Amino acid sequence: MQCDRPSPRYARPAMHVTMVKKRLANGETCRKCIQAEELLRKRGLFDKIDEVVWADESDPASPGAKLGVYFGVTLAPFFVVRDDAGHETVYESVLALINERLTSQPGIAAVTAAPPTNLDEAARELADAEPKDILRFGIERWGAALGIAFSGAEDVVLIDMAHRIGGSFSIFCLDTGRLHPETYRFIEAVRKRYGTSITLISPDAEALGRFVSKKGLFSFYEDGHEECCGVRKVAPLGRVLATLDAWVTGQRRDQSPATRSSIAVIARDHSFSGAHGSLVKLNPLARWTSAQTWQYIRDNDVPFNSLHAHGYVSIGCEPCTRAILPGEHERAGRWWWEDSTKRECGLHIGPSARAPRKAPDEPSQASTPPSLERGADGAR
Repeated sequence: MQCDRPSPRYARPAMHVTMVKKRLANGETCRKCIQAEELLRKRGLFDKIDEVVWADESDPASPGAKLGVYFGVTLAPFFVVRDDAGHETVYESVLALINERLTSQPGIAAVTAAPPTNLDEAARELADAEPKDILRFGIERWGAALGIAFSGAEDVVLIDMAHRIGGSFSIFCLDTGRLHPETYRFIEAVRKRYGTSITLISPDAEALGRFVSKKGLFSFYEDGHEECCGVRKVAPLGRVLATLDAWVTGQRRDQSPATRSSIAVIARDHSFSGAHGSLVKLNPLARWTSAQTWQYIRDNDVPFNSLHAHGYVSIGCEPCTRAILPGEHERAGRWWWEDSTKRECGLHIGPSARAPRKAPDEPSQASTPPSLERGADGAR
């Protein structure tokens, strides 16, 4: 968010960055503030923070608390960047600050680090481990350079586990621009429940504009979803992963026998690159079933998308998601007009499998989505 009115409290260098940290009533620094500073230091970027001010939980008149009121920010840490024209931009995400203002190449840190060692050994040792132990390994090894990809119920299970483990980690979510309203409310509910920052990653505006101008808004019903997902999901994911060393997904082997039956709990990601070249991917829930996932959600009162109460199981973008019927597999509601082996958006498959399909020469039954009418209950 930008404010045209300059604040007199700052000098006027080319760029001045203020970090606002929160001091709890017991005198301790808030956990997310510690994580953000650790990430900046690990990337060699903390020296670009010109000033640190504190928002004291017990003192509304503290400098950081006043800045929070002035900019309408309620969560810490946040960052105020003032340019030489006197404009101020507020960043509530340290990843966004790094990507947009602190690195010469967006998403890529300006430091080098040795690639992870003994990863194969860790993968063997943790192959049959409990999800929380796999997640703990990732948090202890990579800290704030570990990102949890958040979109669905499984991902919030992982956020809940990570919150209980403690330590540094980051959370990001791909905002394709076509999510259900219920999904946006779900994201906000998770943010409030865990008092955490969730970085929303949007598609590149120019690339999306070109795609929509050329193909329209519903081309995926005619020639497959890969090209749309490439613009709205795969490319944005690549940007955020380029700032991390490892990432965590909520994939389970039973989600899609055709495409996910052999996923490993820990593996090198050969589809994307990380901040220092290599990237590690963790799938702590790989061995879990849907029943185990929902048992954890019930037992721990974990937030979930309200669409689940209306027959939706696997939830993606609104035009490409429908409710399922009794007996259907949970992925049957995603891209239902396509073959079951094609029902991946490209986030979890190799680059060779992402080539956009050509439109069919002649119309076929699969080219037209079936009716979504499901009766008087309104479920789709």
